[in-house]
Amino acid sequence: MNPTENVAGRFPGLWKPNQASSVPLFEQLRLNIIERADNGTLAPGTRLPAVRNLAAELGVAPHTVARAYKELEAAGIVATRGRNGTVVCARDEAWSSLSAAAADFAAAARAQGASFAEAVQLLAAAYDRD
Repeated sequence: MNPTENVAGRFPGLWKPNQASSVPLFEQLRLNIIERADNGTLAPGTRLPAVRNLAAELGVAPHTVARAYKELEAAGIVATRGRNGTVVCARDEAWSSLSAAAADFAAAARAQGASFAEAVQLLAAAYDRD
């Protein structure tokens, strides 16, 4: 398949957001897309499904998908090209390194029983230290 083709048949695959999680649905989707972009499952140039199509497939409100896409675009993970859709952007090595460190931190926080909110508070405190 050409990476610029719509991947609605491949993405999100069997993945569904966890409705019972304390992590907001848009955040679960955002993190899933970041993980897939980082591990190469979503190659640069891959076009993501349209907001309404993905929302219907995941059983969430279109606003949920739109918010995830908007935050991903603000972070440079994806680019929205109007009628041409939303595509995954190329990632640089520094970003991949940060992503790996974040994944390690998230795993450690979960293992220690920290909630998502607590993990974010710890990260914010560490980020603001001089």
